[in-house]
Amino acid sequence: MSKPVVLRLGNVKYAQEAWEKLGQIAQVITVDESSTRADFLKQCQDSSSDVFRTQVIARTFASVQNTGRFDEELAKALPKSVAAVCHNGAGYDQIDVGQFASKHIQVSNVPELVNNATADTHVYLLLGALRNFEYGHRLMLENKWPNAGAAAGAPVGNDPEGKTVGILGLGGIGRAIVERLKPFGFKKFIYHNRNRLSSELENGCQYVSFEELLRVSDVVSINIPLNPKTRHIIDSKAIDQMKDGVVIVNTARGAVIDEKSLIAALKSGKVRSAGLDVYENEPNVPQELLDLPNVCGVPHMGTHTVETIKKMEEFVVENVESVIKSGKVLTIVPEMKSDSWVNEQKPLK
Repeated sequence: MSKPVVLRLGNVKYAQEAWEKLGQIAQVITVDESSTRADFLKQCQDSSSDVFRTQVIARTFASVQNTGRFDEELAKALPKSVAAVCHNGAGYDQIDVGQFASKHIQVSNVPELVNNATADTHVYLLLGALRNFEYGHRLMLENKWPNAGAAAGAPVGNDPEGKTVGILGLGGIGRAIVERLKPFGFKKFIYHNRNRLSSELENGCQYVSFEELLRVSDVVSINIPLNPKTRHIIDSKAIDQMKDGVVIVNTARGAVIDEKSLIAALKSGKVRSAGLDVYENEPNVPQELLDLPNVCGVPHMGTHTVETIKKMEEFVVENVESVIKSGKVLTIVPEMKSDSWVNEQKPLK
């Protein structure tokens, strides 16, 4: 009896055991690491290819190098047998969900498991930006300390006390960030979501409009997904509404900020400093941004830990197994939760 075919796109770092176990109930196939989008699209249509028999796709963020975006063209090219795409990550902006919904292909992500590691990274970047740690670090590496005096000549930073933090997106990651920031003595936490949360989930944060969050925050903490509505939500107009000398921290997706506008604001001093884990056109970061000493930046390291990567990879396998056994993913993306066709899916044969 043949097993359901699972296409694994992207490398596995720590969940080999989970994948080996899945191999007992599924045939796991891969594509060559040198494969291009053109190669992949061709295999999808080639009836003699293993890819043509795929029923579930597991993909990583980095696998976009082999397939390109999961867009309309790719959705239309996929074999009719594909029932689900299981994405390894909380953010899934590489996938045009609507195109897959129209083909009744479920899309799942990995929520919650990324919260703690991402929140830790966010706090590091926020404090670093607030205190000008990156500025001083660069000056020390340039051997400026001996002659430049205190802190190697870095500008004096600010303490958390008395500051208002505006959380743009009080979801799981945003709430984990607030919990970590509370002991530092910030004055107040405000937030903006599309809809106000229950008082239990607010956990002491005050709900405000987007405009008020921009206007009163000393620190703007960005934790929203990237989609057509949020792309460049922080643009020159939004930055103009912020306090002079505001600190901006982003561990969500780079393109929620208009990078050109941010660079201009960092140069003018409108934005005093920024803590960045994500960039608009990763892995390419403008040299102009890299050269700014008031940017505390890391190369998308929010979930770059052994423990978190392993948990995420293993959860993708759980999603795949769920599709095989029940016909449904465990964590379908919000856009598909109310789609009636999802409940009609059957176990794979």
